[in-house]
Amino acid sequence: MEGKYINIHQELIDACKTGDRKAQFEIYKRYYKAMFNTSLRIVNDTAEAEDIMQESFLDAFQRIDSYIGEGSFGSWLKRIVINRSLDCLRKSKDMVSLEDSDLDIADTGDENREEEIRFRVDEIKKAIAKLPDEYRVVLSLFLLEGYDHEEISQVLNISNQLSRTRYSRARQKLLGMLKENNFKNAFSSN
Repeated sequence: MEGKYINIHQELIDACKTGDRKAQFEIYKRYYKAMFNTSLRIVNDTAEAEDIMQESFLDAFQRIDSYIGEGSFGSWLKRIVINRSLDCLRKSKDMVSLEDSDLDIADTGDENREEEIRFRVDEIKKAIAKLPDEYRVVLSLFLLEGYDHEEISQVLNISNQLSRTRYSRARQKLLGMLKENNFKNAFSSN
């Protein structure tokens, strides 16, 4: 099994390949929340993200034989969710072509500020949700899903440079929105 990923849920995955409904439900329970959140960050609609997640699991279980262990099962499943989410966006409206930096949360070093940090995280999430689709998708894939610009360009079928440009503009727009809401010192400006 050289080159194959050793999956901690391999027994469940193998059982799913035989059509075992209990194993499918166990896989669903272990991955549904992460897959829902991934879709939600892209489509920005709770009901739509729920539908996409459900359809993605159905699709994954129908195509589970195509999972050959190159990478984790979770990353394979996430790719299905991301592709379905992007398809949903494309169907609902044409993504407008708009045009690199890093978004760094300042380290306060003060553990007693947990409530303030939670407030800031909620404010950032709300601001990200208000971004136009083409910005929100690139920002989410880069910052939250850990994709690099090469992967984003392949997934979205755009150039690597356009991915970087959209990310940069998304970051600028996000910072502007946060500053408008008096969000102080949460980000360094590089």
